[in-house]
Amino acid sequence: MPLMQLDNLVRIQKLKAEPAAEAEIEGLLRSGKARLDDAAKKSLSPESRFDLAYNAAHALALAALRWHGYRSDNRYLVFQCLEHTLDLPKEQWRVLDRAHNKRNVAEYEGDVDIDLELLDALLRVAREVYKRASTLDSIKGG
Repeated sequence: MPLMQLDNLVRIQKLKAEPAAEAEIEGLLRSGKARLDDAAKKSLSPESRFDLAYNAAHALALAALRWHGYRSDNRYLVFQCLEHTLDLPKEQWRVLDRAHNKRNVAEYEGDVDIDLELLDALLRVAREVYKRASTLDSIKGG
């Protein structure tokens, strides 16, 4: 299911066109949902919940990108493409952008102080991404 905007990213070598694989997409959806469910557990530390929610959002966003027949090695770009793959409003994928930046600071600089408002926003957006991604038609039917 090519999209003009994503085809432009293929032309400039930011994305790769690659046929969708049903098993891969189903696995990403399952993984994303499991992580999202775990991220909702308030008994976990905010750092763990953030990590789970961020990785859930990424898996779900990647599932949507793969469903459309594209692949990216760039996490940020996977989130940016949500505007086209799931018609996610800019203000929502920008929450994922903020989470991505926070994740990078935590991973590469050791600053793991989690803003609870960002965590709540990340969970809300990840749930919306799951809702939209889980309604995509099956590969064979879509």
